Amino acid sequence: MQKTYLAKKTEIKRAWYLFDAQDKILGRLAVEAAKILRGKHKTCFTPNIDCGDNVIVINAAKVKVSGRKMTQKVYRRYSGYPGGLREVELGEMLKKKPTEVIRLAVSRMLPSGPLGRDLLKKLKIYSLDKHPHASAKPEVK
Repeated sequence: MQKTYLAKKTEIKRAWYLFDAQDKILGRLAVEAAKILRGKHKTCFTPNIDCGDNVIVINAAKVKVSGRKMTQKVYRRYSGYPGGLREVELGEMLKKKPTEVIRLAVSRMLPSGPLGRDLLKKLKIYSLDKHPHASAKPEVK
């Protein structure tokens, strides 16, 4: 009888992956990053364990979107107070906080709760093409 393999935290080997966001579509980049953060590309994937790898995204400010999303896509946050709804368009957000656009896209593809928050800590995003993780020898994706 064959048993289902369940990964243990001590058995998991972590790698580093580097994504260059220049001229990449935002959603497609976020899907690949979320898949690697979650560990779904590994044979030892276990849904309730953090078995994913670390992801570095560079050139976040040069990410592309299709259609008219630059003006039509809106990021909303609400403070909880009357009149506390804040709306920012994607074009504005890319100018002010380009790393936040990718972080939000990836975080919304990860599970909510403690596991998703732990996975998001392994995502490093930089708006320029330099990063301080060269010693980890990331594999270019």
